[in-house]
Amino acid sequence: MASTQQLKSRIRSVKNTKQITKAMQMVAASKMRRAQDATKASKPYTSSADDLLAYLSSQGVTDNHPLFRKRAIKSRLIIVIAADKGLAGAYNSSVLKKYVELLKRDDDRGINNLTITVGRKASQFASRLKDTEIIGTYDDLPDKPEGVTFHTILNTACDMYRNKEVDAVTVVYTNFVTSITQEASRMRLLPAGTPVDSDPAKIPDNIQDARYEPSPAEVLDAVAYRLVGAELYQAFLDARASEHSMRMMAMKNATDNASDLVDDLTLAMNKARQGAITQELAEISGGVEAMD
Repeated sequence: MASTQQLKSRIRSVKNTKQITKAMQMVAASKMRRAQDATKASKPYTSSADDLLAYLSSQGVTDNHPLFRKRAIKSRLIIVIAADKGLAGAYNSSVLKKYVELLKRDDDRGINNLTITVGRKASQFASRLKDTEIIGTYDDLPDKPEGVTFHTILNTACDMYRNKEVDAVTVVYTNFVTSITQEASRMRLLPAGTPVDSDPAKIPDNIQDARYEPSPAEVLDAVAYRLVGAELYQAFLDARASEHSMRMMAMKNATDNASDLVDDLTLAMNKARQGAITQELAEISGGVEAMD
């Protein structure tokens, strides 16, 4: 059984760890709220973009557009989005597992893969995989990916698809559902367009009744790049909101576990102290009896 001094040392160590995890929990909670606000604010735009693409696709407008034209998949570009840091529960492992599943499936089908990694954990993992060709690595991105870095990733994907260097572009990321529910997902970025639902009533009336001038095809040419960019941007926002949510939950669980461990160690220390006191009293009593 551990001595009282050893237990005191362990309690002090666990309390110090608890302070760290509590601070990380509060920081993650603050970042989570901002990330959630960002992803919720962009959802209506992305949803409308999906509805517009579905409608234009149903009208046959997208058939000959270079970003929408489907072809047999012989080569795929994968954009995998993970975190730069750990301590986020199963966030990184779940998305990387989904990435490996896609690699294995494509390998079985004889499809060649190219990879763009976003986040240090993704780049470190992909670099250790055999026969994985990484064409771009992006670390330390802000919560809202803007400017040169985001457009570099988007332009690379669009240019490679347009030039027939790849036949599909897939994003592997974590879809944000709620603050306690996140799902590792795959999203088809290119060929662009949402599969047409058999029920046209599910496409909003404001999309179907809108007048597209000078023509739907010319409207599509003008907005196609932005619509594809909106889907990729939403994936980035969802991934970051999921990361902060899972890190907050992981740190909360760590803090709660530390509190429980402190309670258990305190109880053990009190028992050890009481045992020592009882032993001393027994020795004193024994000494007194011996003197008598």
